[in-house]
Amino acid sequence: MNFRILALLGLLIGGLAGLAPVTVPAAEPASPQKTEISAEASAALQRMSEALRAQQFGFQAQTIRVYAGPKGEPLHIFHTLDVTVRRPNRLLVSRNGDDGPGKLAYDGKTLVVYASDGNKYASIPVPGTIEAMMKEAMGRLGVDFPLADFLTDAPGTSFLSGVTAGHIVNTVTIDGTPCLHMFFLQPPGIELELWVEKNDKSLPRRLIVTYRSLPGEPNFIATFSNWNFSVHPADADFVFQPPAGAVKVALKPSAASGSAAGAKSPGGAK
Repeated sequence: MNFRILALLGLLIGGLAGLAPVTVPAAEPASPQKTEISAEASAALQRMSEALRAQQFGFQAQTIRVYAGPKGEPLHIFHTLDVTVRRPNRLLVSRNGDDGPGKLAYDGKTLVVYASDGNKYASIPVPGTIEAMMKEAMGRLGVDFPLADFLTDAPGTSFLSGVTAGHIVNTVTIDGTPCLHMFFLQPPGIELELWVEKNDKSLPRRLIVTYRSLPGEPNFIATFSNWNFSVHPADADFVFQPPAGAVKVALKPSAASGSAAGAKSPGGAK
C-alpha cells in the first residue's frame, strides 16, 4: 500500500483529545525483490481500481483497530465510517464508534477534522486533490490510514506499492455475494488479506492488515458495505459547520513527519 494514511483519519478515528499524533516507526528499507503477483489477483485489483476511479461514490466501512492501553496492553476500538467521495477534491467521512461521533470534511481547499469528545476541531489548508490532501495530512500528523489506498487516483497501484507477492486464496460468499479472497505480502513483515466481489467491479468487501514485525502481531480489520455510485453530493455537503461551542485547536507538528510513509500502522486510536 502506498499511503497507509492513518494520518487524516488517525485523528478522526482516535479523536482530537490532546492532538498528539501517534508516531509510527518507519519500515526498514527493503532490498529489491522480485514481485510475484498472480495474473488473477492483478486482474481483480485492476477491476477494483477502475471502479473506484468513479467521479463520485459512497460506502460504509466498519473497522476494528488496536491501540495501546495505559500499561502498553493491546486494546481494540470499533468504528463505523460513512464515506462520500467526489473527485478530484471533495471528501466527507462521518464516524461513529466507541469514542463517540466525529467528522472529516475536505472541500478542496481546507481539511477539517472534528471530534465530539471535547467538541474540538482542527483544520489544515490543503488545496489540490484528495490524494494530495492525504499526503499533506500524513506529513503533518505522522500517522497512517490503511483505507486511504482505496481513495487515491489509482487504487490498485497504491494498494500494491511495496507488495512483493500476492495470490487468490479461494472464493467465499459474503452476504450472499461471491468474493475473491486474496493474500499479499509486503516486507518486512506486513500481510494483507483483501476480499473483493467476484464480478466486473471487484468492489472491496473486507480488508485485514497484520503486522508480523510488531509486538503481539496486531491487525487492522475493515468490512465494506453499502457501495453507492449514484450519489450526487453538493459542494455544501463538504463544508464543515462547527457545532455550537466547538473549539478550534492547533495541530502539533509531528516529530517524525513522514516517517510512516511506506509503512502501515495499526494504531491511531487513543
